[in-house]
Amino acid sequence: MSLPATAATTKQVVLAVDGLRLEARIGALVEDVSLALEEGEMMGLVGESGSGKTITALSILGLLPAAAVRHAAGDIRFRGRSLSGLSETEFNAIRGRDIAMIFQEPMTSLNPIMTIGAQIGEVLEIHRGLTGTARRDDVLRLLDLVGLPASPDQLDRYPFQLSGGQRQRVMIAMAIACEPAVLIADEPTTALDVTIQAQILELIARMRERFGMACLLVTHDLGVVAETCDTVAVMYAGRVVEQGPVAAVFRTPLHRYTEALLRSIPAANPPGVSLPAIPGTVPAPGARPPGCAFADRCGAVIARCRADLPPRITRDDRVAYCWNPAA
Repeated sequence: MSLPATAATTKQVVLAVDGLRLEARIGALVEDVSLALEEGEMMGLVGESGSGKTITALSILGLLPAAAVRHAAGDIRFRGRSLSGLSETEFNAIRGRDIAMIFQEPMTSLNPIMTIGAQIGEVLEIHRGLTGTARRDDVLRLLDLVGLPASPDQLDRYPFQLSGGQRQRVMIAMAIACEPAVLIADEPTTALDVTIQAQILELIARMRERFGMACLLVTHDLGVVAETCDTVAVMYAGRVVEQGPVAAVFRTPLHRYTEALLRSIPAANPPGVSLPAIPGTVPAPGARPPGCAFADRCGAVIARCRADLPPRITRDDRVAYCWNPAA
């Protein structure tokens, strides 16, 4: 589901996902997912747990286990080149160099028995061929860039010797080591306190500006999206249900799910008022209804919502799929 083209668009699409469908034995995990990320753009990919955000992000880098998940339809392209069907060797040449990822939990993503200097240095050696003093100097440069002490002692520290925020900075250093064209950040502030969250998001924003990266921010936090992103794609039950500029989508959401998510933001409610909850849960793959998957939880459902997939609605530079739109 790509946004309508406009005459003012001059930036090139660096990453495109077209009609992606991923299947497992239990059913379709994501269906007909389309995204277009332009140079320098920050896009938020939002939705509840189980909506398909992370699995979509992992599929872009070919990190899903082929024995468990099948790429059934659609294409993923980086600068016009299809990534679908690449061999592991071909993907390894792209991961970390052209497209990099910051994973949700650095303590499980970093190697616990390698020093942080060795782990950042490994990226530099594999993708940039740096060894010896040149490799060590560039590791120190990257540590300084992400706000960690650029000292020999720091190079010899292990992940368990760092705080959560410091580990996330190491992950960012590894991700930007080759100045990638696309950075995917999967819940990069999970389990961090509010102050550190703000620092990490500010760091990502600075790196994006410095290197001109396009960023895909996977998150459930709409407040973060409002503060940091240019565009937003809202996912529900494996589908993108609404997409467009953040300001427009948040001001007048079209899809009822987007509307319900925005009502649940604390800042959108008076102090002391209980937050409105969305009843029910996201339907599991294999148990999704034939019509709109949000129908059973929607307060504005009509008969057709349960029977048929919603039509595409286009409003200016936004798209949504809903039988009874909110605006």
